[in-house]
Amino acid sequence: MTESQNGRGALFAGGLAALLASACCLGPLVLVALGFSGAWIGNLTVLEPYRPIFIGAALVALFFAWRRIFRPVETCHPGEVCSVPQVRDTHKLIFYVVATLVVAAIVFPYVLPLFY
Repeated sequence: MTESQNGRGALFAGGLAALLASACCLGPLVLVALGFSGAWIGNLTVLEPYRPIFIGAALVALFFAWRRIFRPVETCHPGEVCSVPQVRDTHKLIFYVVATLVVAAIVFPYVLPLFY
């Protein structure tokens, strides 16, 4: 089964878009919490205007991944990757992790004032 048919490509695209969407706001806070410092951390705010685009791309990628991962097993032919229960469970777990990252990227700017 090709990568576009089992949802891995869409999961990767959604995860990357979620990380980019949170890079402007969540990134500096995480870096400071980890002990990194420097004026260069402020340069991450340059990504703020692109945040809605990254969130939109993440939501679209998650939609396509959801369509592939949560389809009925009956649509998979025997012996294909999508019919193996361990692979399906792993893809579902990764989907939930990426979806959590996207929700964090969407909600974090509204929760951010509570930290300062």
